[in-house]
Amino acid sequence: MLAVLLLDSIQDFVCSTQKHVNNELPEVDFNGGVGTAQMLGNTNYIALVGGGKQPKFAQNKASRFEWGGLIHVIIWDDLKAKIAAQVSVLTSVRGVRITRTHIVVALLNSIRVYHFQSNPTLYQAYETASNPYGLCCLSASILIFPGRTAGQVQVVELNSGNVSIIPAHTGALRALALSRDDEIIASASETGTLVRVFATSNCAKIAELRRGVDHADVFSISISPSGQLLAVTSDKATLHVFDIPHPSKPPRSELATGHRRLTSLGGGGNSSPTTPDPDARNKWGILGKLPLMPRLFSDIYSFATATFSIGEEPLSASSNPLTASDAGPKASKGVIGWTSDESLIVVGAGTDSRWEKFIIAEGEDGKRYCIRDGWKRILRVE
Repeated sequence: MLAVLLLDSIQDFVCSTQKHVNNELPEVDFNGGVGTAQMLGNTNYIALVGGGKQPKFAQNKASRFEWGGLIHVIIWDDLKAKIAAQVSVLTSVRGVRITRTHIVVALLNSIRVYHFQSNPTLYQAYETASNPYGLCCLSASILIFPGRTAGQVQVVELNSGNVSIIPAHTGALRALALSRDDEIIASASETGTLVRVFATSNCAKIAELRRGVDHADVFSISISPSGQLLAVTSDKATLHVFDIPHPSKPPRSELATGHRRLTSLGGGGNSSPTTPDPDARNKWGILGKLPLMPRLFSDIYSFATATFSIGEEPLSASSNPLTASDAGPKASKGVIGWTSDESLIVVGAGTDSRWEKFIIAEGEDGKRYCIRDGWKRILRVE
């Protein structure tokens, strides 16, 4: 499922791995802007926050804008077309996450956790370092978000309340990801050159991946369903795909991977496959084995890359959300979603919003490639 935010409404789409965005659901007209939406899986519940030039829902209590009561975050029941629950806060919301049991609201300097019920009650609040991107990941049992010190990651076990701290980076965090089995955490800082991977069981670092050498704004990090591949996008308009170790699974090289064979160039996307990176652990050959060489010569690099569309809109607002108004964040770019270990999508909002599908396939040379298999504009141009 894919939720698209418009100036005065929200539109849901059903996504298919073969037909892309193939089923446009009825548009919900709120007669006001929605800046943030978070879907609860494939259920009829969507967490919404007002945004845009004319936000529908109150951005904070000082705004005095009422609709069904003074609220900030609402849980919308799309089946019944009414509010199922609501949460009020005093400052602008930077992000929202939702499960069947919890609602998590990310503010600039705190994370607030509520029990999901008709009248949500505050379960816990945690202080954080400045979190303008609203970073947090939520599953049925684990919550992760920035720590009190820039570069730290807090890991909360929701059942026990136990909190662990991971000193992931020396600078502020830019992106976070949690694997579907809750065993792996990945993070990137605002520098954007490295992605670090940790095991949730003991908070140990299990991999350090080099996206590049130059500074970049990381848009999205996502871990594949198996937990053995990681993808990352940035303002360089490049999608990188890495192998990562899994704490409780054998290496992929010991498994029958069954990769799709690359039988034609470009597939349905009119795009030739990118040249795969050299062996991820031996990109620099013998230089990576020499003592006293800079670390970048021995780092792990992506095994495949591809380009994706970021449009022609300026990215300054998304790079520094604190410069944006309280009406909400700017259009998201490069949001990654895996549909399988061989297929992923990258979604970009804005005036040229589109949905791009990429596949990982094996070439005749035995190397893996990441190719664009197709794309489609999300909204029709009238």
